[in-house]
Amino acid sequence: MDPELDVDIVSLGLIYEVIVKGEIVKIVMTLTTPGCPLAGVIDRMVKEAAASVEGVEEENVETELVWDPPWIQAMMSEEARLRLGFL
Repeated sequence: MDPELDVDIVSLGLIYEVIVKGEIVKIVMTLTTPGCPLAGVIDRMVKEAAASVEGVEEENVETELVWDPPWIQAMMSEEARLRLGFL
């Protein structure tokens, strides 16, 4: 969940890819802005959420923060756009 918007980050379109190789889980993601003050909090929350999956250990979860492609509002699900007043 995004701590400011109270919408899950998958619906916000912030998760680009999840790669599982053996015990390693890599999550490629972005944020709505490069200067997001909650970047560290969101990173920790993503790792904790991934580690809550049976068989996944937090030390085997990697996140990669990318800016290409840049996030745009159209990446949000229709439900998220409706909830945030964009529809």
